[in-house]
Amino acid sequence: MNDHIFRENDIRGLVGTDLTEESVGVLARSIGTYFREKRVRRVSIGYDARESSTLFCDIFIRELNETGLDVLNIGMVPTPLLYFTLFTEEVDAGVMITGSHNPAEFNGFKLCLGKSTLYGEQIRKIRDIAVSENFYDGDGKVYEKDILPDYLKFVSENIELGNRKLKVVVDSGNGIGGIVGVPLYKMLGCEVIDIFTVPDSRFPNHHPDPTIEENMSYAIDVLKGANADLAIAFDGDGDRIGVLDEKGNIIWGDELMTIFSRSILKEKPSSKFIAEVKCSQRLFDDVKKNGGDILMWKVGHSLIKAKMNEIGAALAGEMSGHIFFADRYFGFDDAIYAGARLLEILSKSEIGLSGFLSDLPAVANTPEIRVPCGDVRKFEVVDALSKEFKKTNQVIDIDGARILFDGGWGLIRASNTQPALVLRFEASNRKSLEAIRDIVEARVRELLS
Repeated sequence: MNDHIFRENDIRGLVGTDLTEESVGVLARSIGTYFREKRVRRVSIGYDARESSTLFCDIFIRELNETGLDVLNIGMVPTPLLYFTLFTEEVDAGVMITGSHNPAEFNGFKLCLGKSTLYGEQIRKIRDIAVSENFYDGDGKVYEKDILPDYLKFVSENIELGNRKLKVVVDSGNGIGGIVGVPLYKMLGCEVIDIFTVPDSRFPNHHPDPTIEENMSYAIDVLKGANADLAIAFDGDGDRIGVLDEKGNIIWGDELMTIFSRSILKEKPSSKFIAEVKCSQRLFDDVKKNGGDILMWKVGHSLIKAKMNEIGAALAGEMSGHIFFADRYFGFDDAIYAGARLLEILSKSEIGLSGFLSDLPAVANTPEIRVPCGDVRKFEVVDALSKEFKKTNQVIDIDGARILFDGGWGLIRASNTQPALVLRFEASNRKSLEAIRDIVEARVRELLS
């Protein structure tokens, strides 16, 4: 079994090479054994629309049963609906089979114990069990349930739109999110124009990753042609959201956090929030200006959910579009629910979505910049740069190095998911941005050479 499939936040690999019927069987027995060690008795399982997902689900059910676990099979669903079962069904753990936003030839597994997702040392423990092949034996049962009606009922009864009738474009990218998001938004009273809603593991129209601008071009064209109020896009498994305002401009994850945090603070002053290290300084400043408390934290949905529970945050978010609502919800990342909360806010306002951010100070920034770098070397480079810049600058080192300059900052961190460095820059103007970027990138190039 290839060791690199065991990632910080999940288990993921190339189908047919990393993930074969044999290796997935061993992996399932290892996960079942880990669950048994934690006194789990019943596991919910769901899967996305990838070609290999149905087969992998069958393997998992068989192997989990043979480790003595009962399985609740909820079928083909977005990842948030698997998380939903952890709070609404009598289960002790969960397995979501999904390649998320990765290319079609990949697949993977998101694992939950209790109401939390596994990460880090927990995933490494499963790897150790797989290597030892010391598995539990037993005879579990399998049950089936369509969880969609319960989810739609819960969300629709807890979201109340205002008097403004909204027209929304929903782009699912042929992932799994639209089969839930489209009917939900219609139930809430919106006029929905849906594109690429039918799940297709080949992703024939565009890749389902709304953080990449070119993937939003279809939604932009439809939005402008229909004069819609906004567009909502989902990634492959429905846990990350992308949004366009009425003018076709992308609203990034930290900007969505600004909108959501302002709404929450009006109802619940002094609420706590979490944002990851790539987020704009504007978000941190805006939350504080409006009376909230915000913590900068590490990238990774599992890490953020754990920290939310620890400090009692009402909301957390990532640039990638993972938005976690604990306010009026369960605290997991759910793009479908986040979209519903945005519709609720917009439907109670007279202004267009673009106006919600018009009072933020202007900044110049970059998207994520990925620089190829080996999985061992990337940590060495980040550590070296952090130590070097601490001699001359303030450095926030909770996840990589966020280096503070006059009028801006530069970030370098090791990717959790790829053999790559992740860089991002922000400044009060374009000239300062280029100056900061030149300083940091020059040192990166020197270290890599």
